[in-house]
Amino acid sequence: MVLSFAASDPTGGAGIQADLLTLASMGCHPLTVVTALTVQDTAGVDSILAIDADWVLDQARMLLEDVPVAAFKLGMLGSPEAIAAIAEILSDYPDIPVVLDPVLASGRGDEFASEDMIAAMRDMLIPQTTILTPNSHEARRLALFESDEDDLDLAACAARLTELGCEYVLITGTHENTPRVLNSLYDAKGHVQTDAWDRLPGSYHGSGCTLASAIAATLAYGQDVPTAVREAQNFTYETLKAAFRPGMGQYIPERFFWAQDGQAEGNA
Repeated sequence: MVLSFAASDPTGGAGIQADLLTLASMGCHPLTVVTALTVQDTAGVDSILAIDADWVLDQARMLLEDVPVAAFKLGMLGSPEAIAAIAEILSDYPDIPVVLDPVLASGRGDEFASEDMIAAMRDMLIPQTTILTPNSHEARRLALFESDEDDLDLAACAARLTELGCEYVLITGTHENTPRVLNSLYDAKGHVQTDAWDRLPGSYHGSGCTLASAIAATLAYGQDVPTAVREAQNFTYETLKAAFRPGMGQYIPERFFWAQDGQAEGNA
Protein backbone atom coordinates (compact mmCIF):
# COMPACT_ATOMS: atom_id res chain seq x y z
CA MET A 1 0.00 0.00 0.00
CA VAL A 2 1.30 3.46 -0.94
CA LEU A 3 -0.38 6.62 0.33
CA SER A 4 -0.28 9.58 -2.05
CA PHE A 5 -0.92 13.18 -1.03
CA ALA A 6 -1.57 15.21 -4.20
CA ALA A 7 -3.93 17.45 -6.14
CA SER A 8 -6.58 16.15 -8.51
CA ASP A 9 -5.86 16.55 -12.22
CA PRO A 10 -9.00 16.08 -14.37
CA THR A 11 -6.90 15.14 -17.43
CA GLY A 12 -5.44 12.07 -15.71
CA GLY A 13 -2.01 13.21 -16.80
CA ALA A 14 -0.52 14.37 -13.51
CA GLY A 15 -1.45 14.70 -9.85
CA ILE A 16 -3.30 12.07 -7.91
CA GLN A 17 -4.57 10.39 -11.07
CA ALA A 18 -1.00 9.91 -12.29
CA ASP A 19 -0.10 8.42 -8.93
CA LEU A 20 -3.06 6.02 -9.05
CA LEU A 21 -2.19 4.81 -12.55
CA THR A 22 1.52 4.44 -11.83
CA LEU A 23 1.12 2.63 -8.54
CA ALA A 24 -1.52 0.28 -9.95
CA SER A 25 0.62 -0.46 -13.00
CA MET A 26 3.51 -1.40 -10.70
CA GLY A 27 1.39 -3.74 -8.61
CA CYS A 28 0.76 -1.50 -5.59
CA HIS A 29 -2.61 -0.63 -4.09
CA PRO A 30 -2.84 3.19 -4.04
CA LEU A 31 -4.40 5.11 -1.17
CA THR A 32 -5.07 8.81 -1.75
CA VAL A 33 -5.42 12.07 0.14
CA VAL A 34 -6.61 14.91 -2.08
CA THR A 35 -4.87 18.20 -1.25
CA ALA A 36 -6.36 20.44 -3.97
CA LEU A 37 -8.81 20.51 -6.86
CA THR A 38 -7.74 21.98 -10.18
CA VAL A 39 -9.38 23.30 -13.32
CA GLN A 40 -7.04 22.35 -16.14
CA ASP A 41 -6.61 20.68 -19.50
CA THR A 42 -3.60 19.16 -21.22
CA ALA A 43 -2.30 22.64 -22.09
CA GLY A 44 -2.21 24.12 -18.59
CA VAL A 45 -3.88 25.00 -15.30
CA ASP A 46 -6.67 27.59 -15.05
CA SER A 47 -7.28 27.62 -11.28
CA ILE A 48 -6.57 25.74 -8.03
CA LEU A 49 -8.76 25.23 -4.96
CA ALA A 50 -6.74 24.08 -1.93
CA ILE A 51 -8.48 21.61 0.37
CA ASP A 52 -8.82 22.75 3.98
CA ALA A 53 -5.87 21.49 6.05
CA ASP A 54 -8.18 19.81 8.57
CA TRP A 55 -9.73 17.82 5.74
CA VAL A 56 -6.29 16.77 4.55
CA LEU A 57 -5.41 15.70 8.08
CA ASP A 58 -8.67 13.81 8.58
CA GLN A 59 -8.40 11.98 5.25
CA ALA A 60 -4.95 10.71 6.15
CA ARG A 61 -5.63 9.88 9.80
CA MET A 62 -8.67 7.77 8.99
CA LEU A 63 -6.75 5.77 6.37
CA LEU A 64 -3.67 5.29 8.52
CA GLU A 65 -5.67 4.05 11.49
CA ASP A 66 -7.18 1.37 9.24
CA VAL A 67 -4.61 0.33 6.61
CA PRO A 68 -0.88 -0.44 6.85
CA VAL A 69 1.19 1.75 4.51
CA ALA A 70 4.60 0.90 3.05
CA ALA A 71 5.50 4.29 1.53
CA PHE A 72 4.31 7.88 1.30
CA LYS A 73 4.37 9.91 -1.92
CA LEU A 74 3.90 13.70 -1.75
CA GLY A 75 3.07 15.89 -4.74
CA MET A 76 1.30 19.26 -4.98
CA LEU A 77 0.14 20.04 -1.44
CA GLY A 78 -2.13 23.07 -1.75
CA SER A 79 -1.22 25.37 1.14
CA PRO A 80 1.29 25.99 3.96
CA GLU A 81 -1.34 24.81 6.42
CA ALA A 82 -1.74 21.50 4.57
CA ILE A 83 2.03 21.09 4.51
CA ALA A 84 2.10 21.56 8.29
CA ALA A 85 -0.66 18.97 8.70
CA ILE A 86 1.16 16.45 6.50
CA ALA A 87 4.42 17.06 8.36
CA GLU A 88 2.59 16.26 11.61
CA ILE A 89 1.38 12.98 10.13
CA LEU A 90 4.82 11.99 8.81
CA SER A 91 6.37 12.59 12.22
CA ASP A 92 4.13 9.84 13.62
CA TYR A 93 5.40 7.31 11.07
CA PRO A 94 9.19 7.84 10.96
CA ASP A 95 9.94 4.34 9.63
CA ILE A 96 7.86 4.71 6.46
CA PRO A 97 9.86 6.03 3.46
CA VAL A 98 8.77 9.41 2.07
CA VAL A 99 9.09 10.45 -1.58
CA LEU A 100 8.63 14.21 -2.00
CA ASP A 101 8.07 15.56 -5.51
CA PRO A 102 8.21 19.34 -4.93
CA VAL A 103 5.70 20.46 -7.56
CA LEU A 104 6.38 24.20 -7.78
CA ALA A 105 5.08 25.01 -11.28
CA SER A 106 3.55 23.39 -14.34
CA GLY A 107 5.43 22.72 -17.53
CA ARG A 108 4.18 25.97 -19.06
CA GLY A 109 4.99 27.98 -15.90
CA ASP A 110 1.72 28.00 -13.92
CA GLU A 111 2.74 28.64 -10.30
CA PHE A 112 1.70 25.93 -7.84
CA ALA A 113 3.69 26.92 -4.76
CA SER A 114 3.95 30.26 -2.97
CA GLU A 115 7.11 31.33 -1.18
CA ASP A 116 5.36 30.48 2.10
CA MET A 117 4.72 26.96 0.81
CA ILE A 118 8.34 26.58 -0.29
CA ALA A 119 9.52 27.75 3.13
CA ALA A 120 7.18 25.24 4.80
CA MET A 121 8.57 22.44 2.62
CA ARG A 122 12.11 23.38 3.60
CA ASP A 123 11.32 23.63 7.28
CA MET A 124 8.85 20.80 7.84
CA LEU A 125 8.86 18.25 5.00
CA ILE A 126 12.38 18.03 3.58
CA PRO A 127 13.85 17.08 7.00
CA GLN A 128 11.49 14.06 7.04
CA THR A 129 12.02 13.06 3.41
CA THR A 130 13.72 9.88 2.27
CA ILE A 131 14.15 11.06 -1.31
CA LEU A 132 13.42 14.46 -2.85
CA THR A 133 12.82 14.44 -6.64
CA PRO A 134 13.07 18.00 -8.03
CA ASN A 135 13.81 18.90 -11.61
CA SER A 136 16.79 21.23 -12.01
CA HIS A 137 14.66 24.39 -11.84
CA GLU A 138 12.94 23.21 -8.66
CA ALA A 139 16.25 22.17 -7.10
CA ARG A 140 17.73 25.64 -7.63
CA ARG A 141 14.60 27.32 -6.32
CA LEU A 142 14.48 25.16 -3.20
CA ALA A 143 18.20 25.54 -2.52
CA LEU A 144 18.61 29.28 -3.18
CA PHE A 145 18.26 31.13 0.07
CA GLU A 146 19.83 34.35 -1.25
CA SER A 147 18.83 36.13 -4.45
CA ASP A 148 22.46 36.56 -5.57
CA GLU A 149 23.17 32.81 -5.59
CA ASP A 150 21.48 31.91 -8.87
CA ASP A 151 24.68 30.38 -10.24
CA LEU A 152 24.64 27.40 -7.87
CA ASP A 153 25.39 24.18 -9.76
CA LEU A 154 23.21 21.15 -9.23
CA ALA A 155 25.68 19.31 -6.98
CA ALA A 156 25.78 22.37 -4.71
CA CYS A 157 21.96 22.48 -4.72
CA ALA A 158 21.85 18.82 -3.72
CA ALA A 159 24.33 19.46 -0.91
CA ARG A 160 22.16 22.27 0.45
CA LEU A 161 19.05 20.13 0.27
CA THR A 162 20.61 17.17 2.06
CA GLU A 163 21.85 19.61 4.71
CA LEU A 164 18.18 20.40 5.34
CA GLY A 165 17.73 16.79 6.39
CA CYS A 166 16.54 14.65 3.48
CA GLU A 167 18.46 11.42 2.92
CA TYR A 168 18.66 11.54 -0.90
CA VAL A 169 18.07 14.04 -3.69
CA LEU A 170 17.37 12.94 -7.26
CA ILE A 171 17.74 15.94 -9.58
CA THR A 172 16.26 15.32 -13.01
CA GLY A 173 17.84 16.98 -16.01
CA THR A 174 14.98 17.35 -18.47
CA HIS A 175 15.26 21.15 -18.37
CA GLU A 176 19.04 21.27 -18.74
CA ASN A 177 20.86 22.00 -22.00
CA THR A 178 22.55 18.61 -22.35
CA PRO A 179 22.55 16.18 -25.31
CA ARG A 180 21.01 13.46 -23.14
CA VAL A 181 18.81 13.75 -20.04
CA LEU A 182 21.02 13.26 -16.98
CA ASN A 183 19.32 12.32 -13.71
CA SER A 184 21.71 12.47 -10.76
CA LEU A 185 21.25 10.99 -7.30
CA TYR A 186 22.99 12.50 -4.26
CA ASP A 187 23.14 11.76 -0.56
CA ALA A 188 24.80 13.57 2.35
CA LYS A 189 28.23 12.33 1.20
CA GLY A 190 27.77 13.64 -2.35
CA HIS A 191 27.17 12.07 -5.76
CA VAL A 192 25.80 8.51 -5.75
CA GLN A 193 24.94 7.78 -9.39
CA THR A 194 23.91 9.39 -12.66
CA ASP A 195 21.67 7.77 -15.26
CA ALA A 196 21.59 9.06 -18.85
CA TRP A 197 18.52 8.84 -21.10
CA ASP A 198 17.91 9.72 -24.73
CA ARG A 199 15.86 12.88 -25.13
CA LEU A 200 12.43 12.11 -26.49
CA PRO A 201 10.48 14.47 -28.75
CA GLY A 202 7.41 16.24 -27.41
CA SER A 203 6.36 17.80 -24.12
CA TYR A 204 5.02 15.57 -21.37
CA HIS A 205 2.39 16.18 -18.69
CA GLY A 206 2.97 14.14 -15.53
CA SER A 207 6.44 12.69 -16.06
CA GLY A 208 7.63 13.93 -12.65
CA CYS A 209 4.58 12.51 -10.88
CA THR A 210 5.14 9.21 -12.65
CA LEU A 211 8.79 9.02 -11.61
CA ALA A 212 8.13 9.91 -7.96
CA SER A 213 5.25 7.43 -7.70
CA ALA A 214 7.36 4.72 -9.33
CA ILE A 215 10.10 5.34 -6.76
CA ALA A 216 7.50 5.09 -3.97
CA ALA A 217 6.31 1.77 -5.42
CA THR A 218 9.80 0.28 -5.59
CA LEU A 219 10.58 1.48 -2.06
CA ALA A 220 7.33 -0.11 -0.88
CA TYR A 221 8.63 -3.41 -2.26
CA GLY A 222 11.74 -3.04 -0.09
CA GLN A 223 14.33 -1.87 -2.63
CA ASP A 224 17.19 0.32 -1.45
CA VAL A 225 17.07 3.89 -2.74
CA PRO A 226 19.68 3.66 -5.57
CA THR A 227 18.04 0.50 -6.93
CA ALA A 228 14.55 1.97 -6.56
CA VAL A 229 15.61 5.11 -8.43
CA ARG A 230 17.05 3.15 -11.33
CA GLU A 231 14.05 0.83 -11.67
CA ALA A 232 11.64 3.77 -11.44
CA GLN A 233 13.51 5.61 -14.20
CA ASN A 234 13.29 2.57 -16.44
CA PHE A 235 9.54 2.40 -15.87
CA THR A 236 9.10 6.14 -16.47
CA TYR A 237 11.14 6.10 -19.67
CA GLU A 238 8.93 3.33 -21.06
CA THR A 239 5.80 5.34 -20.22
CA LEU A 240 7.22 8.33 -22.10
CA LYS A 241 8.19 6.29 -25.15
CA ALA A 242 4.57 5.07 -25.31
CA ALA A 243 3.05 8.48 -24.48
CA PHE A 244 -0.07 9.67 -26.26
CA ARG A 245 -1.67 13.06 -26.94
CA PRO A 246 -5.35 12.95 -25.97
CA GLY A 247 -6.04 16.67 -26.48
CA MET A 248 -4.46 19.78 -27.93
CA GLY A 249 -1.74 20.16 -25.30
CA GLN A 250 1.00 17.97 -23.91
CA TYR A 251 1.55 14.24 -24.24
CA ILE A 252 0.55 12.00 -21.33
CA PRO A 253 2.75 9.08 -20.21
CA GLU A 254 1.21 5.68 -20.91
CA ARG A 255 1.56 3.98 -17.52
CA PHE A 256 0.12 0.73 -18.86
CA PHE A 257 2.55 0.57 -21.78
CA TRP A 258 3.12 -3.10 -21.04
CA ALA A 259 -0.54 -3.87 -21.78
CA GLN A 260 -0.53 -2.13 -25.16
CA ASP A 261 -0.10 -3.83 -28.52
CA GLY A 262 2.65 -1.40 -29.55
CA GLN A 263 0.32 1.06 -31.23
CA ALA A 264 0.50 4.64 -29.89
CA GLU A 265 -2.79 5.63 -31.52
CA GLY A 266 -6.28 4.90 -30.34
CA ASN A 267 -5.82 5.31 -26.60
CA ALA A 268 -9.18 5.64 -24.87
